[in-house]
Amino acid sequence: MNWEEKILVYLVDKYRGSKKDTGDNKTNRRTQVKPEKLYKKYKANDGDFDVIDVINHTVSELCRIGFLTCDQEKFGTLLQCIYLVDGQIEQVEDYLHKKYGFIPKEMKKYDVQNIIARYYNLSEICGMECDRLQKELDRNKIPNDYETFPKILDAVAFIENNQTELFVREASMKIYGDSKYFEENTLVPVCQMLRKYKNKPCNTDELMDEILSDYMIKKEPQKFSIKGNFILSIGGKELDFSVLPDGIGLDTNSLKKIDCIKIRTQKFMTIENRTSYLRYSAPDTVTFYLGGYANRFQRDFIKKVYDDNPNIEFLHFGDIDAGGFWIHHNLCEITGVNFKTYCMSKDELSQKQYEKCLHRLTDNDTVRLQELKEMRVYTDIIQYMLQHNVKMEQEIISLELMK
Repeated sequence: MNWEEKILVYLVDKYRGSKKDTGDNKTNRRTQVKPEKLYKKYKANDGDFDVIDVINHTVSELCRIGFLTCDQEKFGTLLQCIYLVDGQIEQVEDYLHKKYGFIPKEMKKYDVQNIIARYYNLSEICGMECDRLQKELDRNKIPNDYETFPKILDAVAFIENNQTELFVREASMKIYGDSKYFEENTLVPVCQMLRKYKNKPCNTDELMDEILSDYMIKKEPQKFSIKGNFILSIGGKELDFSVLPDGIGLDTNSLKKIDCIKIRTQKFMTIENRTSYLRYSAPDTVTFYLGGYANRFQRDFIKKVYDDNPNIEFLHFGDIDAGGFWIHHNLCEITGVNFKTYCMSKDELSQKQYEKCLHRLTDNDTVRLQELKEMRVYTDIIQYMLQHNVKMEQEIISLELMK
C-alpha cells in the first residue's frame, strides 16, 4: 500500500466508522489524522527524510485535487494535521476503487441487499437474520463481516430444513461439497445464530454445537485414548485395562454402556498433546488424551470418572501458553471438576534445561494472556510470561520427565 492509498483509506474508514456517516452525531468534528499516526517517526530526529518528503508531497497533491485539507507548521514544512473533505467522501471512494480496488460503501450496501434478497425466504432463522441486516442498512450501516454471511446462511438454511439423520461431515458435503469446511470454518457462527434465534443460550456445562442434534445432525463417533490402572464395568462384567501398558482407544458410542469407571490410582490426568500423552506414564496416574478443547464426549466421560471417583486428584498437563491455559479453564468450566495444572508453572519456564525451547509471545498471545491474568489461579504464571516474554510447548517437559 503506497502513501496515497494509505492516507485516503485511513480517513475514509474513520469517516465511515463515525456517527457522522449514520447521522447520529451531535457535534460535527472533522475527520482527521496526525501524520505521526501514519508514520510514527514523522517528527522524530531519526525519521527517514525521504519518507517524510513523500508523505508531504502526497498530501499536497490530494489537497490540490480537493480530497484533503491540512494544517502546516507556521515556520517549516512539516504537517500538523491532515483532514478529509467530508463532502468528497463518495468521490474519494470512487477514486480508490478505480485506482486501488477499494470497495466503496454503496457497493457494500448493494452486496448486503443481494444477500437479503437471496436468503430471506430460505428458512425461518435466515429470515430473522435478514431482517436484522435490513435494519442495519436502514441506519446506513454495513454489518460487520457481511462477506462471511452467505456461507453461514447456506448452512443455517440447510440445517433448518434438514429431515435426514446426518453426521456433521455428511452435512458439510451437502452444504459445501467439502467434508471438513463446516467444522473448520462456519460451525461456531452457525451454532451461535441457531442458539440466538431459538433462544437456547449455551450453558456452562454445554458445548456450542450440541444444538445441531435438534436438527438431526450429529458428530461422527470418536475415540477416547486412556491408559493406566483402571477398570471398566460393562453389563455386569469388569474389564481390567492395567494389563495394557499403552492403553486403549475407546469408541465414544461405548460411553452409554459403561456402568462404572474405577480408577485404581491416586491421580487422573488429562494431557493436551498426543506426543506427551504417548510419552508420559506414572504408576500412580491414569492419563487421558484431550487433544485440545474437550468435546462433549470427553466431557461426559470425565464427569463420569469424577462421579465414580470423587476422592482422587484431577490434574491437567498442557502447553505453557495462552492456548494451554484457556484449554484448562474450559475443561474446568464444562466438567465442573477442579483440575489442578501439572508442570505448567514458572518453575518450568525458568529451568536452564528448557531455555532453548522458549518462544516469544505474539501480539495475540499477549491479548489472550491479559484476560487470563485476571483469574487468580493463573495470575502468577501469566505475570511471569508477560514480564519475560516467554511461552513453551509441553513435549519437551514430558520427554524430560520420563528420562
